[in-house]
Amino acid sequence: MGDPRNDDAPTTKLALAAGAGDREALATFIRFTQRDVYRFLSHLCARDEAEDLTQETYLRALRALPSFAGRSSARTWLLAIARRVAADQIRRNSARPRTTTVEDWDAVVAASPAQRRSGFDEGILLRELVAALEDDRRDAFVLTQILGLDYTAAAEVCGCPVGTIRSRVARAREDLVRAMNAPGARGRRTAGP
Repeated sequence: MGDPRNDDAPTTKLALAAGAGDREALATFIRFTQRDVYRFLSHLCARDEAEDLTQETYLRALRALPSFAGRSSARTWLLAIARRVAADQIRRNSARPRTTTVEDWDAVVAASPAQRRSGFDEGILLRELVAALEDDRRDAFVLTQILGLDYTAAAEVCGCPVGTIRSRVARAREDLVRAMNAPGARGRRTAGP
């Protein structure tokens, strides 16, 4: 997808048409929005849950599409649903403790000191740092800086004032810079040879 602001009007028209029963518009709407929903959910929950949560988001959206009136962009509306799906999943996960005792070997290998390299992928580091942000700050940061929503749309998704979103994004940036510069931070750049 390109600039999200350019995609919002056509996507909203597709959602309205899909709500009126146009199956082709529905397929196109899902195709246009699926990547953003998945990316957003993968930042809010465990990455291995993001695909299932994306499907859950669309199931809820399909039930609600006939009542979608276009008061906000369809993308904003859909990401608000995704945020509620993620919140429900987090509540479910915290309500029932994990019973599995089998370790995830990928995680064990990745955490092994032998696997750490001085020049490892900064994208992985950024993902870890973003995942460690407070929930509200992470939501605002992902919506605006990764998915490209403007502050007004992000405020609609999060259900708070625009000024709060601006503040959360600014604080998230400060937290990320602080984490990157912390002594002993993985992937921290050091001076010297």
